[in-house]
Amino acid sequence: MKFEEILDLEERSSFDFFWKEASLSDRGYGLIRDNTKDRNVASIASVGFGLSALPVGVERGWISRKSGEERAVKTLKSFLNNVEQKEGFFVHFIDMIEGRRAYRSEVSVIDTALFLMGGLVAAEYFGGETSELFRTIYGRVNFPWYVNGERNCFYMGYSYERGFWGGWDRYAEQIIMYVLGAASPTCPTDPSLYYSFARDRGTYEELEVIHTYTGSLFTYQFSHAWIDFRKIRDRDGIDWFENSVRASLANWKYCSSEGKNYRTLHERSWGLTACDSPDGYRGDFGAPPSAKSNTAHRIDGTVPPCGALGSIVFVPGIVEETVKHYFENVPELWSEYGFLDAYNLDRNWLSDRVIGIDKGITLLMIENYRSGMIWELTMGSEYIKNGLERLGFSRREEW
Repeated sequence: MKFEEILDLEERSSFDFFWKEASLSDRGYGLIRDNTKDRNVASIASVGFGLSALPVGVERGWISRKSGEERAVKTLKSFLNNVEQKEGFFVHFIDMIEGRRAYRSEVSVIDTALFLMGGLVAAEYFGGETSELFRTIYGRVNFPWYVNGERNCFYMGYSYERGFWGGWDRYAEQIIMYVLGAASPTCPTDPSLYYSFARDRGTYEELEVIHTYTGSLFTYQFSHAWIDFRKIRDRDGIDWFENSVRASLANWKYCSSEGKNYRTLHERSWGLTACDSPDGYRGDFGAPPSAKSNTAHRIDGTVPPCGALGSIVFVPGIVEETVKHYFENVPELWSEYGFLDAYNLDRNWLSDRVIGIDKGITLLMIENYRSGMIWELTMGSEYIKNGLERLGFSRREEW
């Protein structure tokens, strides 16, 4: 099968996850499962990716515009009226039927941001009632409430039991938080928040990267799923797109070199990122450069297809060979919703699930690679234009 055909199949199968695994209950309408094993728990991040997927489904002919718009409107109504929130920020994990807190989940700033980006994309595409609902939900978010004024950073999290904790004080996947905060029409944050987090630099095989703590690939991908950084830089001249290119190359080189230690890893099987594993979900899988002198990342031979696919816009040629390998040589990875979450040959292990955020980054990055649609919709938003301008980003022709 040709590469484009595999991409089309994976993108369509990923879309099916978001379309079929959504709640249609009255109070929890539009809530999308966190993963296919936890049947009654939704993730608001999954919903953000799912809302972003609706325009793709319409344009690709997988659903009608009417059904896509109906799904968007009813989902946003659920979030406006039923889904549990505090100061406009939503609880990370939600009961799919009632829209109430699941587990002892935190009120999450990053997952709220991921949801809002999905709502924004749907609003840009469908307009009308979708746009009005998004405007109301976005305007309700009290961004300054989540800011630690003493440290001038967003808190890492908030729960009813312990209050605020931690801080987003170093580079990771969170740039969308600053853009949304700066652009808020009702409760904006100061642009200095964006310039307050640490930009630690490290090197792997002569590739200098502003690196994240564990070097996990999703941290270099998530904000890029929506914001097109290819032709913009901030006032310090940082090119975040090129930074993610280098991080992806470093991850590929590291996995290629680790083939001597792990059978799953080689130049056509790579992409260390947060994923399912033989020992449960792991958020610390990554590659150098990482924190603590390149020792903060973890590796056990587990490889998730979303790691490479989420970098298709950064290193397309390498990803093409990787995707062909998965599809042709690891057929057991394939499922109803495309590639399963991960595999590990050394442990004779195959994930038995797909995870919403992993399907989401796969779908959006494939679409950006194929058409640029998500980037175009996002960058056409007045909110995003205003947010980037307030943060001091400028276009290439202004450099």
